Amino acid sequence: MQASIPFKAQQQKVLEDLRGEIYQEISNEDRAQVVAALERMALVIGEGTAQNLPEAQKVAVFNDQELVNATLTKARNDSRLVCRREKQIGSNMPTTQCLSVAERERQRRDSQTYVRNVQDGKIIKSNVD
Repeated sequence: MQASIPFKAQQQKVLEDLRGEIYQEISNEDRAQVVAALERMALVIGEGTAQNLPEAQKVAVFNDQELVNATLTKARNDSRLVCRREKQIGSNMPTTQCLSVAERERQRRDSQTYVRNVQDGKIIKSNVD
């Protein structure tokens, strides 16, 4: 968070962004942690600034700020769209596939799980010819 902008304004901006598309990949648990950390920070800082707080409260605010920053940075990176030109099976024409980083990771994990289940005999492959 930026020091020159009042905390209340920064808090409001983060809460608005959490409701929008910027952090669409944030889990409900992480969202709750961010909101709780922002509320704790608001209680401690109040209408003043973090610079005027006693040292113990500064440390608590700093730790909450680090939690918020780390969580939101990861969520923003996971929500970033990545577009690739890919050939579809059965076609020579490439198409553009745009997915978030998190969606691509989910697809990769799901594919690995499916292959592992087929190899372990948990799923019987159908022979479609």
